[in-house]
Amino acid sequence: MSPPQPNEPPATPRALVIIPTYNEVESAPALVTTLTEQYANIEVVVVDDGSPDGTADAIDALRSEGLPVHVLRRQSKQGLGAAYLAGFRFGLDHDFAWLFTMDGDQSHDPRELGAMLHALEAHDMVIGSRYVPEGGISNWPFYRRWLSSTANWFTRTLLDLPYRDCTSGYRGYRREVLERIDVFAIQASGYSFLEQIVWRVDSAGFSVSEVPILFTDRQAGASKIATSEIFKAAWDVIASRRERRDSLRD
Repeated sequence: MSPPQPNEPPATPRALVIIPTYNEVESAPALVTTLTEQYANIEVVVVDDGSPDGTADAIDALRSEGLPVHVLRRQSKQGLGAAYLAGFRFGLDHDFAWLFTMDGDQSHDPRELGAMLHALEAHDMVIGSRYVPEGGISNWPFYRRWLSSTANWFTRTLLDLPYRDCTSGYRGYRREVLERIDVFAIQASGYSFLEQIVWRVDSAGFSVSEVPILFTDRQAGASKIATSEIFKAAWDVIASRRERRDSLRD
């Protein structure tokens, strides 16, 4: 028997993909369809922040067609971190063993999930990384590349982390990781939320793998993350640095 190819999905435990959405009717339904057709033993939960464009209704239509997808409807925009937490709560309450997150605008390629599934067989957390060899970014202007790479350098340096992409939203976790680090105690959102999780996972001694991905900027709709969020994340990293320093003193 020939060995599995890197992007072929392995025989995985029951897994859930969490997709936060706001006005993603042009992208999210196609993404959900691709994921559920390509990967066995995977379900999807879409956490929708009251999209006026009908995103949640479009996903519900897919569910009525028999696709293994769920919709969590929220009445207003509550932030990316809160959306992830809602998805994590759903996944843990419904006994999923592995939980993944990805963007709903198709900037994360579902074909790369196969390599991430393989990586999670041997590690506790996997990051789809733009900044490791063979990873990359397509269609971003220079200033966004600079902001992103600088933010990651800042996080790695202040928190003494070895990972190249601490702000990637394309990730996977074993359920015991989320339970152990008390993910529901994290108050931050956006990039700050993502950085906080990496820091907590590393501090708890879990193993983390980075898998190269090609991030492709959205082709439809508007970006949901403001540039100001990067600077807020930087401040939160400084606060985490102080917390880490105080814990080492104790």
